[in-house]
Amino acid sequence: MNKAEKKFRIYAILVIFVLLTVLLAVINTVNFTMAAEDADRLTQAISERQGSFEPVGNFPSELQFMPKDKDFRMGPMGPDSPEMNASLRYFTIAFTDKGEKAETVAFNISAVTEEDAREWAKQLLKEKAGWSRGTYRYRVYKKGGTTYVTVIDQGRELLPSYRILIISAGGEALCLIIAWFVLQIISRKIYAPIEEADRKQRNFIKNANKEFRVPLTVISGNTELTERKYGPDDQTRSTRRQIEKMNELVEKLGTTRIFEDEDMQTAEVPVSEYLLAALEENKEKFSSRGVELGYDIAPDIKLAAAPEAVKRIADELVCNALKYSVSKADFTLKEENGHVLIETKNDADLPDGPADQVFDRFTVLQNAGDGENGAGLGLAYVKEVVKAHKGRASAEVKDGTFILRITL
Repeated sequence: MNKAEKKFRIYAILVIFVLLTVLLAVINTVNFTMAAEDADRLTQAISERQGSFEPVGNFPSELQFMPKDKDFRMGPMGPDSPEMNASLRYFTIAFTDKGEKAETVAFNISAVTEEDAREWAKQLLKEKAGWSRGTYRYRVYKKGGTTYVTVIDQGRELLPSYRILIISAGGEALCLIIAWFVLQIISRKIYAPIEEADRKQRNFIKNANKEFRVPLTVISGNTELTERKYGPDDQTRSTRRQIEKMNELVEKLGTTRIFEDEDMQTAEVPVSEYLLAALEENKEKFSSRGVELGYDIAPDIKLAAAPEAVKRIADELVCNALKYSVSKADFTLKEENGHVLIETKNDADLPDGPADQVFDRFTVLQNAGDGENGAGLGLAYVKEVVKAHKGRASAEVKDGTFILRITL
């Protein structure tokens, strides 16, 4: 159960991380967008005043950077503040003769020299508007035959935005750390009753396994005595078949568990040998049931896995095909795209479509087999083993053929 609990924490943290990231990304994007819009309002106002904040005619000095035909309500802060005229750091360079001749229209900045400003403006002639050197907003516009380049320093205005960005990143990291510790407490409380139920289930299966073996041993012994005394007949042979089925069921019940919680000892497993041995061992059984058996097993295919688990997979796949094949069964083992692929096919009286429910415990598909349905534990075990080895198992019915694929 520990792995399931860890997965719950990881997925919960991922959800929280995605939500926080999206939220903070939206906040910071809007914040920087608004800062850019404020800067554009200033460069637009400068462009409409011919590149400078200097008064024009009788236009009031506190409104000298605003268009005459618009009603601006001055605020205590931002680009509409009456203090902006005195605090804005900017320069405007005018170019004529296709950019060869430069003239300084306005220069109210200390971070660059006038010569540097002219070279910088010349580099921006082919642009329109945007950011330059990180914190400088520029606009390129034409008045008559003259091209103007206005650059304003927004470093001071952007400082709060960058602080919010840093605080957001740090706050997100802190929230994730807190969420991880909170999830540890919550997950323990959530999984405590599940772990208790799982413990009881394991104990029940363990006890049931023991309780089943005793009467089966007695029935098997009595059947053997009866055959010795009176000879075998149809009744005793039928009893022995049922005893074999019950022994198989008890054996599978004994291995029913949450496989992923167990520590697996892996080694280099000869998959080809295991599957070929299982097929050879059951070849006569297929023949006696009138099932045509075919297989294409690539030699020397090996896999780093738990040996007993892989051997059990081979046995379960062969057993499943033996039980439910109508007239033919085919097995394929090969390497594909760096993975080991096991594929089984057998004819079945089933509707076409996905059939992954065969991997659920105690689930058995009814088809035109020999009628000896299993307990629905074999393929469930196969799915658990495949999942524990980071593989994939799938099943489908296509054109009356049941196809099961395992990729490891």
